[in-house]
Amino acid sequence: MAKSLEFRSDCPVASALDVIGDKWSLLIIRDLAYHQCTYGELEKIKENITTNILANRLKKLVAYELIEKSLYQEKPKRYHYLLTHKGRALLPILLDLANWGKEHLCDHGECLIAE
Repeated sequence: MAKSLEFRSDCPVASALDVIGDKWSLLIIRDLAYHQCTYGELEKIKENITTNILANRLKKLVAYELIEKSLYQEKPKRYHYLLTHKGRALLPILLDLANWGKEHLCDHGECLIAE
């Protein structure tokens, strides 16, 4: 990992939240786990992420080695994004978080969508 990456404290929970605690990173990891692997596919995330936030989060996740990008087209440059071992290690946590949400935030397994 690059030396320029810093954390606000030596607490592992705080450090983890520094990396994945925003409202988009885990959703990007969720979609990469379901093989949405190009920028265009990730742009269609059902929670409506803006393009500048998506670009920022992808850059951050690459920097923290949770995902990697590989060039699949030269002109214009286009990349596939894939989970690394470190990123795949988050999947059981993501599943636990989804189960917690179903149990505690959703009515009969279906979350209500705010209109």
